[in-house]
Amino acid sequence: MMKINNFLELKDFQKIIIENEKIELDESLLSRVDKSFQFLKEFSKNKVIYGVNTGFGPMAQFKISDEDTHQLQYNLIRSHSSGIGNPLPAEEVKACMLARLNTLSLGNSGVHQSVIYLLQELINRNITPLIFEHGGVGASGDLVQLAHLALVLIGEGEVFYKGERKSTKDVFETEGLEPIKVEIREGLALMNGTSVMSGIGIVNAYKANQLTDISLRLSCAINEIVQAYDDHLSEALNGTKKHYGQQKVAERMRAHLADSKLIRKREDHLYTHFEEQEKVFKEKVQEYYSLRCVPQILGPVLDTLEYTEKVLENEINSANDNPIINVEDQHVYHGGNFHGDYISLEMDKLKIVVTKLTMLAERQLNYLLNSKINEILPPFVNLGKLGFNFGMQGVQFTATSTTAESQMLSNPMYVHSIPNNNDNQDIVSMGTNAAVICRKVIENAFEVLSIEAITIIQAVEYLGFQDKVSSSTKELYDEIRKIIPAFSDDMVMYPYLEEVKKYLKGM
Repeated sequence: MMKINNFLELKDFQKIIIENEKIELDESLLSRVDKSFQFLKEFSKNKVIYGVNTGFGPMAQFKISDEDTHQLQYNLIRSHSSGIGNPLPAEEVKACMLARLNTLSLGNSGVHQSVIYLLQELINRNITPLIFEHGGVGASGDLVQLAHLALVLIGEGEVFYKGERKSTKDVFETEGLEPIKVEIREGLALMNGTSVMSGIGIVNAYKANQLTDISLRLSCAINEIVQAYDDHLSEALNGTKKHYGQQKVAERMRAHLADSKLIRKREDHLYTHFEEQEKVFKEKVQEYYSLRCVPQILGPVLDTLEYTEKVLENEINSANDNPIINVEDQHVYHGGNFHGDYISLEMDKLKIVVTKLTMLAERQLNYLLNSKINEILPPFVNLGKLGFNFGMQGVQFTATSTTAESQMLSNPMYVHSIPNNNDNQDIVSMGTNAAVICRKVIENAFEVLSIEAITIIQAVEYLGFQDKVSSSTKELYDEIRKIIPAFSDDMVMYPYLEEVKKYLKGM
């Protein structure tokens, strides 16, 4: 059981979202929420406060009578529950709920404690609201997507419960849960924020970390297959470039390859002697870039990912609501903390580096499949009869087309603002769109890496290197061989691709 008080780290999200750890609310958190609520209740009397006694957006100029203020919040939630498209995956919705719980718990939103309690129950019981991919422009927060969350909290809409899509009313009755009752501004407070894009972003970052590690391990394996020299991984060489990511990737590669019997030292081969009359060297002097420049290519991926995680962590621990209630100052501030530009930009940056990682995998795959380039493997790593069997020829088409899709999807969303809301929202972030597209690029990367992984294992098989590769590569070999046996005859590949992808995602 994890106690929630104030600052949440991304590793806390991992425990709750991925490992399904339950949460409990600290008393100081509940006290902070109550103080904020009680202050706003008193402060809002005889004052014009946006979203409490005014209309919303461009209709904020209209005063709402006291008897209509509660209904106003219900009207907002119901009218904006207008998403469409594919439902968000449960893990992303759960991350969104945790992010919303955390920001509302800062005491800057003036919500009633019942909101926090019900969010806690939904998270702990794995009841995930139906939230659609399409709907938000990510400026006045994830208004449409968060409206679907708010809709569930008032006991309406639909949820996913024990693998089925059901009405919220039925599930609440089954679980003995009571919907919240709007007190002051619960509708706007739930909807005005960046929690959906942040929730998706947190899951994206987790998966991008997995991809980086997998790409690094596959890059190590392919360097073993070609018996590459180790100087391009050396501390001496990479230390001359002052980038943390590059140095870290090289360090991790050295660790993975520490017990390999295949990686060579240049001084043992090319730095000994050569015949003066020799005009063409039999030994390759340097490998192709996709093998030799891995620290320089994956380094920026690692650096970008680390910064993205920092931005996400800052966002989920910030008040991303409007207006902001400040009990200490005894004041309510109006502004734009709901704006999602920080997350939008990071999701665009993340998808770009994940696409580059995918391109690296596709080029490494091509190197293995092209016998004229590698000069050690049969065409398409075909372990069968050349001309009669096809080896990995068919799956290369899948890897190439998937990589191409990611390249197209890597165009930025951040700069595609479209004014809307009667031009009240005249410049927006498109942060949720950016996060959803980033997720697609990440899924594509897992697919391409799955194809590369199978190809590498087949290459190890052909060369008989099973007992010479590093223990890291041998572990990968053994696990993938449990899924797909060594094959020389042609077979239907798609079930194996799915299983290897599932294995990589579980690493």
